[in-house]
Amino acid sequence: MREEKKSVTKLKFKRLMRKKWLFPALYLGVAALVLVGVFWYQQSSNEVADQFKEGQSQDDVYVDQENPSVPVTSQNENLQMPVSDQDQATVVTKYFDYEASDEEQENALVLYNNKYYQSKGIDITQGEGEAFDVTASLSGTVTEVKEDPLYGNVIELTHGDEVTTVYSSLTEVKVQSGDNVKQGDVLGQSGQSTFGKDNGVHVHFEVRKNGEPVNPETFFGQAVSTIEAPAAEEETAAAAEEDGTADEAKESTNAVEGEDSVGSEENQSDENIDTPAEDEADQGTNEADEPSLDDEGSSEDTQS
Repeated sequence: MREEKKSVTKLKFKRLMRKKWLFPALYLGVAALVLVGVFWYQQSSNEVADQFKEGQSQDDVYVDQENPSVPVTSQNENLQMPVSDQDQATVVTKYFDYEASDEEQENALVLYNNKYYQSKGIDITQGEGEAFDVTASLSGTVTEVKEDPLYGNVIELTHGDEVTTVYSSLTEVKVQSGDNVKQGDVLGQSGQSTFGKDNGVHVHFEVRKNGEPVNPETFFGQAVSTIEAPAAEEETAAAAEEDGTADEAKESTNAVEGEDSVGSEENQSDENIDTPAEDEADQGTNEADEPSLDDEGSSEDTQS
C-alpha cells in the first residue's frame, strides 16, 4: 500500500513538472519577493533619515535674525557721478562746506532773487551745454518723483545705510516711484531750473546721510558704508562766533592797555572808515541756506 502511494505521488509530481506554466510562475514569484525586499529596505532607510532630522535641534543651526543679510553688491558699490561719461562732466557749483577755502565757498553760493544761498549739493554740466543722460549713482529704490517750481523735476533714490541721493533740474523722467534701479541706469535727462538758471543745462545732485546733506565730491569713488553725516552746521557757526567774540575782546583789552586813549580813538576812527565799494560788497553778499528740496510749499513762496 505504501509503495502504491509513493508511486502515485511521483506520478503527480512528474505531471506537474510537465506543465508549461510552472517555471514562469516560479520566476514571477521569486521576482516578486525580490521587489518586496527592495521596497522594504528603501522604506526603512527613509524612516531612519526622517527620525534623524526630527531629532536634530534647531539650536545647532545659527541664524542671525537681528542683522539680516544685505546683498553684497549694494554694500560694495562705490558712489559715482550721476552721468554716463564722467570725463566730460564738470562741477560748476560746489557743495558749501564751512571748512573749505574762501574760493571754494564762493563757488558754492547760488545767486537767486538778489540773494546768495549756500548750495547743499553740486551742479554738473557736460560738453558745450547740451543735454545729457542722468544716471543712478548707486543701486536703490525710487522713493519720490515730483515737479518742483524752483528745481524742476526731482527724483529721490533710497539706498542702504540710511543714504539717499537726489537728482533735480531734469527735463525728462524715465522712472516712477517704487522702481528698483541699478547703478548706471538712466533716470532722466538734464535740463534747466529756475533756481540754477545761471548754470544752463545741468543736473543738481545731492547725497544725504540720515537726512543730512553731505559733500558728494568727498565720497566719489568710495563705498556706501564710508558716507558719514557732517557735524551740525549750527554748532560750527556758533563755535566760529564764540572764537570771533573772544578775539575781539582780547584786541580791545590790548588796545586799552598799550595805547594812549586819544591816539587810539583817532586810529580806530581811521580804521572804521569804509569805502563805498566795501559797503556795496557787504550789502551784496548776504548768504542763506539753499531752499530745501523737501519743502515744496516754501519753494513756491520763495518763487512768488
